[in-house]
Amino acid sequence: MPDRAPQPVDRQLPTEEARDLITLVRDIVQREIAPRAAEEEDAGHFPREVFSLLSDAGLLGLPYDSEYGGGDQPYEVYLQVLEELAAARLTVGLGVSVHSLSCHALAGYGTKEQQAEHLPAMLGGGLLGAYCLSEPASGSDAASLRTKAVRDGDDWVITGTKAWITHGGVADFCTVMARTGGEGAKGITAFLVPGDAPGLNAAVPEKKMGMKGSPTAQLHFDGVRVPDSRRLGEEGQGFAIALSALDSGRLGIAACAIGVAQAALDEALAYATGRRQFGRPIADFQGLRFMLADMATRIEAGRALYLAAARLRDAGKPFSRQAAMAKLFCTDAAMSVTTDAVQVLGGYGYTQDFPAERYMREAKVLQIVEGTNQIQRMVIARHLAGPETR
Repeated sequence: MPDRAPQPVDRQLPTEEARDLITLVRDIVQREIAPRAAEEEDAGHFPREVFSLLSDAGLLGLPYDSEYGGGDQPYEVYLQVLEELAAARLTVGLGVSVHSLSCHALAGYGTKEQQAEHLPAMLGGGLLGAYCLSEPASGSDAASLRTKAVRDGDDWVITGTKAWITHGGVADFCTVMARTGGEGAKGITAFLVPGDAPGLNAAVPEKKMGMKGSPTAQLHFDGVRVPDSRRLGEEGQGFAIALSALDSGRLGIAACAIGVAQAALDEALAYATGRRQFGRPIADFQGLRFMLADMATRIEAGRALYLAAARLRDAGKPFSRQAAMAKLFCTDAAMSVTTDAVQVLGGYGYTQDFPAERYMREAKVLQIVEGTNQIQRMVIARHLAGPETR
């Protein structure tokens, strides 16, 4: 079957620097990520060496201030980098998104002293972060979290369990939301916890449907002691910090979803133009042509939606509703496109000889993380019609 090489996405980028950045990312993808993605995912290998390479290349702190080692890039550019990485391997693209999410609290709410002390290593010093909000009994209802931080002199002592933590067990630092006051959202505070803090232990990673190379694990905090100098923001401000981070994080998930969908479309096109039945390529048959057209349209619409939300963010305008819409639409589109890609490949699509089945398994989790798509619909509806009556 002749190969049909996928065409790079024609990106509308704001600067020459951004175009050079995408060229750099594509070079790293082709040399270091894509060739080993399928094998390493199947083996459950976490590519820490790739994240070290991305850090050295300045790609782990793109949307943050260059004063502390960031890339000074607008979200419009950063998200397109995520898309390129996720198209090659979702473990990498989503890992960069989670790392960026874990830096948000310090970059946005830390003191100048805290930022100067910690951000350079987090953004460009080879460190990798984890974001610790969810718990075994508080996922969508994050404000009901039970992990506690109790004041002890100049320290805080953290006790509890966090769940579904990407990079759990391998992260160098964790942004942790813990209860320091009464019930509800106003009793939560954010902390920056070293990954090797005494009393912090990771459970055995979850056995997942997809993204097997990305460790997801519970983190147990057994009297973890951190100084007050590692408290981020004011006491009781943690939930507001978490929500502001999630608005940006949802855009990261949207971009990753479009990356996976684009990879699936490229695979389906290569197969459909090379596979011959009844004396001609199966791409000649109208049923498949229409399917491919619908797949491409969903991808273009999703890309336009997440970029529109990113441009609002870059302009300093409210973007929470648009972020929820982008996360909802793009991840649903990824699930639809990857399912159709398996169908285009027929029986081959159901085998591990082709990556279509991996894309389909990976797309599913994107409808769940950073707020399920049911939660996104609730967020959107609240912006449209106001809070629900009780």
